[in-house]
Amino acid sequence: MQFDLSQLDFSVVTEHIEVTLTVAWALLFYIVRRYTKRLIRLNQNIEHDKKRQRINTVDNIFNLFLVVGFILIWSSELQNIAISIAAFMVALVIATKEFIACIVGAFYRASTRPYQVGDWIRIANYEGEVTDSDWLSTTLFEVDLKGGSYSYTGRTTVVPNSVLLVHTVQNLNYMRRYVTHNFSISRNTDDVNLFVIKEQILEKIREYSEHFHEVAIRYNSLIEKRLDIKISGPEPRVRITTTPEGYNIFTVSLFCPTEEAVGIEQKVTEDFMRFWYEERNANWNRQSKSSEASK
Repeated sequence: MQFDLSQLDFSVVTEHIEVTLTVAWALLFYIVRRYTKRLIRLNQNIEHDKKRQRINTVDNIFNLFLVVGFILIWSSELQNIAISIAAFMVALVIATKEFIACIVGAFYRASTRPYQVGDWIRIANYEGEVTDSDWLSTTLFEVDLKGGSYSYTGRTTVVPNSVLLVHTVQNLNYMRRYVTHNFSISRNTDDVNLFVIKEQILEKIREYSEHFHEVAIRYNSLIEKRLDIKISGPEPRVRITTTPEGYNIFTVSLFCPTEEAVGIEQKVTEDFMRFWYEERNANWNRQSKSSEASK
């Protein structure tokens, strides 16, 4: 039995050509994008962060092509309704002003490139590692920068791109490897002269920093050349100040690997406490001997 193609009725397809083309375009878009992302993931010669950046770029490009394709397919229909929607343009702009601001922010980000996927950034009051960015928002894995632990908090922040138009963006990517870590210790003013133990603490910091000191010097110079500014480091510094409440503040600043910052802080704090109590006990012993001698 022969099958005659002429007997098929294609009138449904021709009458709804836009729907047919829309379904075909969406299916083709899905297959090509999935295959492209699969090739990127399976490429062993690309670093993990580079893969994330390329996959993010592929998603944005394919989304743009998808929208452009839909517009071209439905262009005739859009032209027919263009006049009827003119009366609603003002209301539409007002209703979608945040959406439009996000799109404009995306173009601003694409033109200035203040950050990319994998960077540590601070936008307004939000800070963390960029894990995704699209036409509407930027997604951050929150990093504990204010607390000084430089670890992931487990929280995710989605920042609308409209924020880019009204707030500054700080790129903190250099802090992923090395950071200028500052911490303070406060003690009573009447017990110990902190200047006595200042040099002892500096020696301990140099001891803990010895294994990465040469790398820190090179990385510090690299950051200064890229930013064209002078930054603190790599030599450790100690500053001693006082408060109106009557406390001495022992502030340490050191340029160290980000993942070692908390560990070194704990070691230095332990050394400080040991030196402080030793010096305080020595002062008490001297005062006791002086009192006995005066009697």
